Amino acid sequence: MALRAVVDRVIVIGLDGLEPKVAAPLLHAGELPNLARLASHGSGLARVATTSPAQTPVAWSTFATGLNPGGHGIFDFIRRDPLTYRPDLSLNRYEQAAAWLPPKAVNLRGGTPVWDLLAKAGIPSTILRCPCTYPPAIGRGRMLAGMGVPDLRGGLGTPTWMTSASDPVTEESEVVVPLIESGDGTYRGELLGPRGGKDQAPLRFELELRPAPDGQTAVVRSAGSPSENVLTLGEWSGWLKVHFKAGLLQTVRGMIRLYLAGTSPDVNLYASPINFDPDQPLFPIAAPASYARELAGVLGPYYTTGMVEDHSGLNNGRIDEYAFLDQCADAWDEREAMLLHELNRHEAGLLYCLFDTPDRVQHMFWRFREPDHPANKGRGYPAEFGRVVEDQYRRADRVVGHALESADDRTLVIALSDHGFTTFRRGFHINNWLRDNGLLAYRDDGGSFPDRVDWSKTRAYALGLGGLYLNLQGREGQGTVTPADAVRLKSEIVAGLSGLVDAETGTVAVREVKTREQLYRGPLAEGAPDLMVHLADRYRISWDSSLGGGGEATGLFEDNTRKWGGDHIIDPALVPGCLLMNRPFLSESARLLDLAPTILEALGQHPEPAMEGRSLLP
Repeated sequence: MALRAVVDRVIVIGLDGLEPKVAAPLLHAGELPNLARLASHGSGLARVATTSPAQTPVAWSTFATGLNPGGHGIFDFIRRDPLTYRPDLSLNRYEQAAAWLPPKAVNLRGGTPVWDLLAKAGIPSTILRCPCTYPPAIGRGRMLAGMGVPDLRGGLGTPTWMTSASDPVTEESEVVVPLIESGDGTYRGELLGPRGGKDQAPLRFELELRPAPDGQTAVVRSAGSPSENVLTLGEWSGWLKVHFKAGLLQTVRGMIRLYLAGTSPDVNLYASPINFDPDQPLFPIAAPASYARELAGVLGPYYTTGMVEDHSGLNNGRIDEYAFLDQCADAWDEREAMLLHELNRHEAGLLYCLFDTPDRVQHMFWRFREPDHPANKGRGYPAEFGRVVEDQYRRADRVVGHALESADDRTLVIALSDHGFTTFRRGFHINNWLRDNGLLAYRDDGGSFPDRVDWSKTRAYALGLGGLYLNLQGREGQGTVTPADAVRLKSEIVAGLSGLVDAETGTVAVREVKTREQLYRGPLAEGAPDLMVHLADRYRISWDSSLGGGGEATGLFEDNTRKWGGDHIIDPALVPGCLLMNRPFLSESARLLDLAPTILEALGQHPEPAMEGRSLLP
């Protein structure tokens, strides 16, 4: 029996990382009037339970499908090949059926997203930048893919540092190329693009830079568009469209933004990750494919990579906090313009738009809320940085206001975050704990993961932000643990890690450890880690351990001194997201699992039987 539609339209505003403990005081102080209006028409500001782990791609996949991660198969940003132990991106992959055929992008998220179920009923959707939608596909409506869209080099966001320094150091997740002086005050450098040609070497695009005598500006010339850019010290350029010759008749096109970081004593030029050109993307980033070009025609060029904000540049010290905030403001403006464009023509069905920037800003600026944060030691900072996080919430409120202005009495407006946020002060070297307990062994010859591990003497290893795997015979390439011993070994690890105390601080660092069977169910659960470590507030898996590292540090914990000083990948019970609607809803025990069934019921459709959530509408 068909359901009676409650509304004709559903507008979902995704606000990545909004933390209830930050939002609630601002609401009470009257600083978020649009969210307050939403709360007054609904059931107030509710907490919404997130996923394990509390990661953006995992959580928004659960939002979209109404399934736990065992149903949609996304458990982390990275996964491992069990035969080689090598880490790889978990959101999508490229397949090539034959050498003479071009590669094809494949989305690794399983399950049926809510927009596909609506399409079967003839109801359209417009989906703007939802994670795990690359390559994009939609049965009825429009979609612009979000997190998972790579840069032109194939990463999640790899910037380029161009410098005249004689011996530059390459920092994390970046490419460093020399700027060579020509003798006449001009510097030449090459932007490295995707691999191509017979030798599969990086394709190159040449830039020529000439600083002005006063050092405050520089002119960049290239074969791109525009062919000449005047850069001002400490300011971002507009978009520069670049191209890479991959063959006689093949050109790969992309876009970058430039930031003149210095002219003396060294000339330093920062180039953003190379974005796909929405007019001619290397792989489809929208569905239908023409939608990417349509948006560019209305709004101009825009960021297309899945990770828009240049946090790597800030973390590596290539750009400063002001430059990062300027770039984040541009990202906000761009996404807001997309939302307004679609609100103006949204007449029926689902409209979803994700604003990622609050998450990225909190990662980089949460440390300024805590004067004693380890990342602040020895560093002064302006008092205004301590208010930046709250400013993101005020901007989020303005975005929600656009949705409310567009809504009528037949519109359901939902504003939510996928998880909350907290501080990240201490890193946990989980592989060192495994080493110290005789479960993981390293070779003497060094190297990096997985080559430095002695797999013949290893029974368990950690990879990702909380996942732990047994070195299981018949599954891992060099497995040592028999299936008969697996249950006992898991129990021993759970008992040993749960309640683990950081000896330096005297506080519990690991709240609990859950097995795969306790957390996940569904057809893709076998791809999950064997165990998930849920850390206490203030802690996160260390930077080294996230990619399988360990052994470099002698202890189990270390202060997090990086500018990335806030995070959310702890015990998910500690970081619920925010949920508000303009209609009363069942706010107690709300979960991300419940949003897809809620949207379907609001539009008069039954949830798919596989969905685990329930509608929140009374």
